[in-house]
Amino acid sequence: MMRPALVASLLALGGCGKDQPARFQPPPGAPTGKETIHQPAKLTSVESDQKDALGQPLRVACESCHSLRETKPMPSRPEELKEFHQGLQFRHGELACTSCHQAQQPRTLHLATGEPLPMTEALTLCAQCHGPQHRDFKAGAHGGMTGHWDLSRGDRTRNHCVSCHDPHAPKYAGAHPVMPPRHPKEAPSHE
Repeated sequence: MMRPALVASLLALGGCGKDQPARFQPPPGAPTGKETIHQPAKLTSVESDQKDALGQPLRVACESCHSLRETKPMPSRPEELKEFHQGLQFRHGELACTSCHQAQQPRTLHLATGEPLPMTEALTLCAQCHGPQHRDFKAGAHGGMTGHWDLSRGDRTRNHCVSCHDPHAPKYAGAHPVMPPRHPKEAPSHE
């Protein structure tokens, strides 16, 4: 409990920290920013063996080849591919190609209900089987983003599932940290 004399002194001073900048931001206002989902190039293109001026693989739009030839039915397994996309790595459980791709229109996906989806809507397809990850994605705890967390302060762009996961082999590939971890005894002293 505060002593009456201390309370009186604080009141006489006009409050603590009046000359200090506000440390807390006001509560967020109405969201005026918009959220967009990044559409990775790999949804509609494949890497070629050619490099651009920056040394990055040049991408070729799927339609550049698929629009020139008759569409063939989707195979059951990637090993059955005889002309194109040979060597495709597939490690997505016991699924077949047609679990996600439409058999007669392989450039189009489908939900478990059979409802067709364009390739750019793959996030909806992923969500039907990966519920916990989708729940965490919607809450902002999975997938990453750039921009503003608080949409009243501006826009944000969220990553798409395939920004980090290859849909054919979705396990997240580990990476080494930029700065390797050090034992606390090895940390430089700041004396």
